[in-house]
Amino acid sequence: MQNTRKITEDLVWIGANDRRLELFENVYPIPKGVSYNSFLLKDEKTTLLDTTDIAVCSQFLENLKHELNGKKLDYIIVNHMEPDHASTLQIVAEKYPEATIVCNAKSLNMIKNYFEFDIDSRAMIIKEGDTLNTGKHTLTFVMAPMVHWPEAMVTYDVTDKILFSADAFGTFGALSGSIFADEFNFTEEWLDDARRYYTNIVGKYGTQVQALLKKASAIDIKMICPLHGPIWRNKIGWFVEKYQKWSTYEPEEQTVLILYGSIYGHTENAAEIIATKLADKGVKNIKMYDVSKTHYSYLVSEAFRSSHIIIASATYNAGIFSNMETVLTELKAHNIQNRTVAIVENGSWAPTSGKLIKELFSSLKNIEIIEPTLTVKSSLKQNQEEQINELAEKIATSIVIKPDITNPMFNVSYGLYLVSAKDDNQRDCGCIINTVNQITDSPKRITIAVNKQNYTCEVIEKTGIFNVSILTEETPFSLFKQFGFCSGRDNEKFKDCIFADRKENGILAINKYSNSTICAKVIDKKDYGTHILFTADVVSDEIISNVPSVTYSYYLKNIKPVVRPEKQKVGFVCKICGYVYEGWELPSDFICPLCKHGVEDFEPLQTK
Repeated sequence: MQNTRKITEDLVWIGANDRRLELFENVYPIPKGVSYNSFLLKDEKTTLLDTTDIAVCSQFLENLKHELNGKKLDYIIVNHMEPDHASTLQIVAEKYPEATIVCNAKSLNMIKNYFEFDIDSRAMIIKEGDTLNTGKHTLTFVMAPMVHWPEAMVTYDVTDKILFSADAFGTFGALSGSIFADEFNFTEEWLDDARRYYTNIVGKYGTQVQALLKKASAIDIKMICPLHGPIWRNKIGWFVEKYQKWSTYEPEEQTVLILYGSIYGHTENAAEIIATKLADKGVKNIKMYDVSKTHYSYLVSEAFRSSHIIIASATYNAGIFSNMETVLTELKAHNIQNRTVAIVENGSWAPTSGKLIKELFSSLKNIEIIEPTLTVKSSLKQNQEEQINELAEKIATSIVIKPDITNPMFNVSYGLYLVSAKDDNQRDCGCIINTVNQITDSPKRITIAVNKQNYTCEVIEKTGIFNVSILTEETPFSLFKQFGFCSGRDNEKFKDCIFADRKENGILAINKYSNSTICAKVIDKKDYGTHILFTADVVSDEIISNVPSVTYSYYLKNIKPVVRPEKQKVGFVCKICGYVYEGWELPSDFICPLCKHGVEDFEPLQTK
């Protein structure tokens, strides 16, 4: 019997799951199975977006037949020719001989490599930016070479703003009725598999992923439909930010990963002792793995997550312990970079693993190796405790830990909002504020507090009208930087902003990363020194999405990046935006030129 699920009025998931497969690509363990996603667009012209693996062919064909309901299949779009998505292509093509196969030139050659049916007479060859109209929907095609095959592309539904992303934004794991990411606790149940999928399947191609992310940033995306794992319709920005980190090889967490290769337990003992000392020094979320027990795909994923890696290896046949060598080779193959590495070597008569490990890491980009290597002769001795303490101290002090909130005012439940206005010269401006309050419901009335240093404050004083966009937890740091860390006097903040539209009052508001918009007219204002408090009547308001509003606390903990100052720099760093003031003393009246906060929100640089 068919098993499908409706995504939108016109779009249906017709994929299937495989929980029997032990190894994905005959390499990667998948204890939770894998989904093979396929989508049918039921427009005036019916369009199949990718097929599936042969393992789930029967279920997939039954789903397709049921959803077509007697209609002919007009188009088959091939976003990716890898057999886990295309091994049923010939079967579908023969079953629906009138269907046109939409693919790019590189895909066409691969189809000929895999199959023997007459593709030339049925192919529609498309290139970057070409479009296909299916009736109500217009599809456009974006090439995504080496994400992670050379022929890969993605399809964007201009009408419903859906990105069919091929292998991008996919994850290991079978679906269990729920097909949307917001139907799971994704962070707890899926993030590790999503990271492991990305780092092992796509991780080597960070530059190519960055190119695709740049293209994606230029379009308005309301939903992402990958070929593996759940569909994204909420918190898209959060997941895109993960891809941003992974593809730039920026660690997700300032923490330590310890990998050890031990034969009789003595190298393991050294690793355990170092882990304990690091925990005593305040390092959190330390992870430790025996490379002989844990598959390397998990370790590659953990290396992408962690800022610091300790490699503890026995010497084996005058080289690196064999299972550790496998892991290190995989880290190199997946292009790991921007990490701090410490090395522990062990050997009873000729410890050489440390030298070889250092040579391997020295060939990678932006790897800082903590010296010296800790050498163990068979087993650790009491007289080496000082060496261990020194190594742990060097590692711990090189980790940038987000400080605990010490200002009680930061615990007040602030939100973050984009307030926008338009000056007398018809220039659009906007800034980030943290104070919006509803004071009455009838009439509907609000107050906002805006820093007098902001150009937007000056404009609102003159014009008396403004809009408020209530920002969500999906808001990327780049938006805060764009609207909060530069002046509207000198910058066109809305320039090239494709997700803003003009409201009835003539002022822009954003329709992405915002869950609601409020249009307001000022009826009163009060000067409170650094800020103007505007009281305004709500002229109109609208709900855009149900994504949770971002709080100031959430911003500090999850969005604002950790500032890692350069070595030997003397000065003070703004805890709000990361601006660095260089010098031995911070003037008492200094105002941050980016976020406009005063000296109370600065702290001394913590240098190595």
